[in-house]
Amino acid sequence: MASGSPSLEKADIVLEERANPAPFEEDSLPPEGSDERILAERRLVRKLDMRVLPTIVLIFIMNYIDRNAVTTARLKGLEQDLHLSDLQYNVVLSILYVSYCPAQIPSNMALNWITRPSLYIGTCVVIWGLISTLTGITQSYGGILAIRLCIGIPESAFYPGAIYLLSRWYTKKELAFRSAILYGGLLISNAFGALMAAGILANMEGKLGIRAWRWVFFIEGSITMFIGLNAMWLLPDYPTNTRWVSPKDRRLAQARLADDAGEADKDSTGDSPLKGLLMAIQDPKVWVFAIMNTAQLLGLSFVNFFPTLTSTLGFSTTVSLLLAAPPWILSTITCCLNAWHADRTGGRFFHQSAWWWGVMVGFIISLATNNNGARYFSMFLMACGYGGFAMTLVWVSSTFPRPPAKRAAIIGIVNGVGNIGNLMGSYTWKAEWGPDYHQSMIISFVALVISTILSLILRQWVIRDNKKLDEDEKRGLNDANRARVEEAARLEGITFDQAMQRRKGFRYLY
Repeated sequence: MASGSPSLEKADIVLEERANPAPFEEDSLPPEGSDERILAERRLVRKLDMRVLPTIVLIFIMNYIDRNAVTTARLKGLEQDLHLSDLQYNVVLSILYVSYCPAQIPSNMALNWITRPSLYIGTCVVIWGLISTLTGITQSYGGILAIRLCIGIPESAFYPGAIYLLSRWYTKKELAFRSAILYGGLLISNAFGALMAAGILANMEGKLGIRAWRWVFFIEGSITMFIGLNAMWLLPDYPTNTRWVSPKDRRLAQARLADDAGEADKDSTGDSPLKGLLMAIQDPKVWVFAIMNTAQLLGLSFVNFFPTLTSTLGFSTTVSLLLAAPPWILSTITCCLNAWHADRTGGRFFHQSAWWWGVMVGFIISLATNNNGARYFSMFLMACGYGGFAMTLVWVSSTFPRPPAKRAAIIGIVNGVGNIGNLMGSYTWKAEWGPDYHQSMIISFVALVISTILSLILRQWVIRDNKKLDEDEKRGLNDANRARVEEAARLEGITFDQAMQRRKGFRYLY
């Protein structure tokens, strides 16, 4: 029989199939890149976008409204009623970070271990809403200090936890825009919170014999608790166990992330939360990210004093709160556009750092003139600087993609350590330095210079790592990486060799 006969070709195919059996007995997913696969992924992402993003944005809006309610209540008698000195007021602001910063690391480690993050995050939202409501009944410095210390613990679960949860569903080319929408909740909360507070402070004074600043906490805390209860069923869990996602879509979600990094997004045997923490603290890039984030948040710490800054323009309390809204509305828009472009281009450094340079220009304007128009314009530049911070944890997530246990710990470390900058910032914007706050702006300017330098170092570091990947692509895998590649092959219904070819395309973003 001729060597090219159909019988021999068929036998060769059978032998090849036996040598490389299909990893999945179930119906395979549509091939990656096919029209059917693209349509299925779009449907899944749209379902997530429509349900998850509005929920976390609402939570984040209330997160910062609750946290910064003290700054708006200050404008209507909180300091006088509780007999707070300027130093005591600054301690009240900063004490939150004493619990908020360190609690983020164990919280995110626990989130990677907990199978129902929707219940965990929702419960924390309800608890901090309750604690915020109790702020309205405090009668002394000690009382409000205890409240602020306690509220930092449940609040620590949300932002790093939400970023980690998004990273379990979205690819690195989708994550920046979704994270920016999440962070847009913070930015718009500065506008919406100021408008809400203006209405409460203007209309609730003396109602039921209660001061208007106390009504701020009662009303805003109650709204937060309501949102937290609904978050328990609106938020997803993980791609392996979310109840409102079909089994086929759960498998597709896992396969998408496996395609994105060439490895399944799951911990290997032995990748415990503690091991993830140990891997994180041993990676020097983590600490550069953390110090950069600390300097960044010190440079952006004016956010906690923004109503005070607009009040220095010389208008009434209500007008000052209304003037605080437009800069944050613009900031929200630019933040989302910046992240959309970052997803399209894969850029990180310039999409983060360029906005800090705008803040620095704003500081220079405020230092150079007392003209109200120029100073108000500078506040727009300052507010837009938060578009850079929205990219920080996104860059962290794409720089440390696997294993999830390590990624969860790193996000907690970078955001937790970084918020020490907010703690320092609470003492940077002293009332005695007002109304110009020149010393505060100089300190913030220097902090943003430091964060820019560290960001540039990270960019060059990642470029070097990519060159190393170019050189070492054919090196052997360790057992943990091999297991994740095998899982990626299983999810896609392809061979291990095919999965390895896809893995070779992975590069870090900078």
